[in-house]
Amino acid sequence: MTITAERKQELMKQYGTGENDTGSPEVQVAVLSERINNLTDHFKSHVKDNHSRRGLIKMVSLRRRLLDYIKAKDSKRYEQLIGRLGLRR
Repeated sequence: MTITAERKQELMKQYGTGENDTGSPEVQVAVLSERINNLTDHFKSHVKDNHSRRGLIKMVSLRRRLLDYIKAKDSKRYEQLIGRLGLRR
């Protein structure tokens, strides 16, 4: 359900704007998307895990707020990010 430190570093390098960029909204959205995808796979075999489902809903909500922030600041960055992540919106 959690992502490894190596995978997190890869995401930071891939979506970060600089070398040590760990907190930009793009990186946060990428890490959240990875965690959401892992939890979605987890629920395929653990259908009744409602405690983790609550965490999933919180993560989806946080990702939505971060995406709304990026869209308000720079719509071009928003379009590029959702294209790279493969999100529907």
